[in-house]
Amino acid sequence: MELLDKLKWRYATKAMNGKTVPQEKVDIILEAARLAPTSSGLQPFEIIVVTNQELKEKIKPVAWNQSVVTDCSHLLVFAAWDNYTEERINKMFDLTNEIRGFKNEGFENYRQQLLGMYPQRDPEVNFQHAARQAYIAFAEALTAAAFEGVDSTPMEGFDPDAVDEILGLRAKGLRSCVLLPIGYRKTDEDWLANLVKVRKSTEDLVTVMD
Repeated sequence: MELLDKLKWRYATKAMNGKTVPQEKVDIILEAARLAPTSSGLQPFEIIVVTNQELKEKIKPVAWNQSVVTDCSHLLVFAAWDNYTEERINKMFDLTNEIRGFKNEGFENYRQQLLGMYPQRDPEVNFQHAARQAYIAFAEALTAAAFEGVDSTPMEGFDPDAVDEILGLRAKGLRSCVLLPIGYRKTDEDWLANLVKVRKSTEDLVTVMD
């Protein structure tokens, strides 16, 4: 029940107090994201950790002037691959073979299957697929933050093109898709802090088909 208690405690924090999150907690949050499952194990995204205050100040105006962007401890930018390429696919398959210490015929056949399909698709289709994988890792980071008693604010309210330009992401073959400021709540300035969490009932959300 401890995990559920932590998830009941967390909310989309609207005001943060600027206090720094200890590095060991940040490391746990990032590690949870790294361990997230992704389609074909490709991990088609990177996480940009922004602590530079000047960069935060540049991002704030293109993120609806939300104060958590500048008042957070760390701003995590989840950036998905802009496309699937042969190089990127091969790199992850080669890494798997290297770490496991052997090659598997079925695994190599699957590599060729992906190479014959993904790079030929429209880049936007591939980016959208990669972004969905980034969201899985994003959710893991969100949960890990709650478990560590760290507040966070899931954010799609920003101009991705502008953030990409500020952080130089396009040159790296990346496109931002979601932001996660982490830090600590400033309860006296956060209108949402003391409100009851509202969610659908289990009955309205879950359908069981026996």
